[in-house]
Amino acid sequence: MTNLTNPRVIWLKGGLFVLLGMTACAILISQLPDWRFAVLLVIAIWAFCHAYYFAFYVIEHYVDPSFRFAGLIHFARYALCGHPPDKRD
Repeated sequence: MTNLTNPRVIWLKGGLFVLLGMTACAILISQLPDWRFAVLLVIAIWAFCHAYYFAFYVIEHYVDPSFRFAGLIHFARYALCGHPPDKRD
């Protein structure tokens, strides 16, 4: 499979992710319409977004600029083993 390079398709993909996330949040909140649940959902989403940013941007730019992670599994291996995963993965 080749990399996605068409800017319009990339924007469409990003928009679909936002739509999917908003739909899932709306369904969850409609099932449990409590403000505390909504606040916790927002905090969880915010925290996971920052964890993702940390895993890919912060590590690559400030901790190990020589290595780029291919995905969350590679990052987990890096975090647990203390060194970049095998390049063959």
